[in-house]
Amino acid sequence: METYLLDWANLLLRWLHVIVAIAWIGSSFYFVFLDSSLTPPEDAQLKKDGVSGELWAVHGGGFYHPVKFAGAPPKLPGHLHWFYWESYSTWLSGFALFLISYLWSPSVYLIDPKVMAWSPAGAIAAALAFLVVFWLLYDAICRTLGQSKNGDAKVGALVLVLVGIAAYAATQLFAGRAAFLIVGSMIATAMSANVFFWIIPGQRTVVADIQAGRPIDPIHGKRGKQRSVHNTYFTLPVLFSMLSNHYSFTYSHEHNWAILIGMMFAGAAIRQFFVLRHGFKLGRNSHPWPYAAVGVFVLLALIVWLRPAPVQAVAVPDTVSYAQLKPIMEQRCVMCHGEALASKNVRLDSPEAVKQHAQAVYQQVVVTKLMPMNNATGLTEEERALVAKWFKGGARVD
Repeated sequence: METYLLDWANLLLRWLHVIVAIAWIGSSFYFVFLDSSLTPPEDAQLKKDGVSGELWAVHGGGFYHPVKFAGAPPKLPGHLHWFYWESYSTWLSGFALFLISYLWSPSVYLIDPKVMAWSPAGAIAAALAFLVVFWLLYDAICRTLGQSKNGDAKVGALVLVLVGIAAYAATQLFAGRAAFLIVGSMIATAMSANVFFWIIPGQRTVVADIQAGRPIDPIHGKRGKQRSVHNTYFTLPVLFSMLSNHYSFTYSHEHNWAILIGMMFAGAAIRQFFVLRHGFKLGRNSHPWPYAAVGVFVLLALIVWLRPAPVQAVAVPDTVSYAQLKPIMEQRCVMCHGEALASKNVRLDSPEAVKQHAQAVYQQVVVTKLMPMNNATGLTEEERALVAKWFKGGARVD
């Protein structure tokens, strides 16, 4: 029953996480587009009111005319929409999912004895430390260098180095699948912390100053804008890390840390292309195709590098019966998919159950090689070949 309830919690939290993440990422992408697409106002009244940019757009059968004020608007409206619950909901649902999926069963998901054999408590503490330490170091870099000359370039370079160090360290401490997720989670934590500690407090200070008739300190807007821009570059790397657990050829590679760094770098470069293309259309900057080219080049290089190496064919019988398959199931699979523990509500301790899940067994064991998790039970290539031959032979259990 515990496994069944955990599966439902995992499903519902994953569903919620995707929904709120779409809302957060969508609004983030939209405002980056909006800021990059604003043009000086033409209407005299808008100029008089302090509008610094406007945009005319058509969508869904209607016309929209958003404007941006350089400082304070002439009058604050009665209802002012704040963009923060999208961020908080994404982090809270993501952390809850991380809790029930990885921290709840650290021996299965976090720990790979071939990488680091340590206690579940130690692995959990280290995983959480990645989230906290990265935020503290990243925030310190932003506070000390963010407002200096060429501050954005300095911050970007140091954060790239910091992410690289974290990626290497994580893959030396945790199972590859968990390492990728932890690095993505630490960046996502910094994204939400940017909103919680800097963007929203700065906006609240500005609103309070307007209401009290005090002068507005522009530093709040500059800091908020800087952290918001950082978040948009973090987005694609985080999305890759969250999706990577479905593709074992990335995190199970000998040099998985380099793959993680390369994919995240490619995502940030491609995101830069999309950010700058709006300015290019208005003649503000040159065509940003070199950023996209660099990102695509890195992806192509990784595809070539990770191509499957020729493997020596494994000798297996022309036909494989269930009697030959059964010992493999009992030794390698039933401990997690049996009566005592039916992970993902899947049991493989009877012929009928194996037949029912034959397609999933073939997919997970032969095609993706995701199972056993971290190959904890030592399934051999010969045994995988037997499973493949059994399935292709009709998956018979009689």
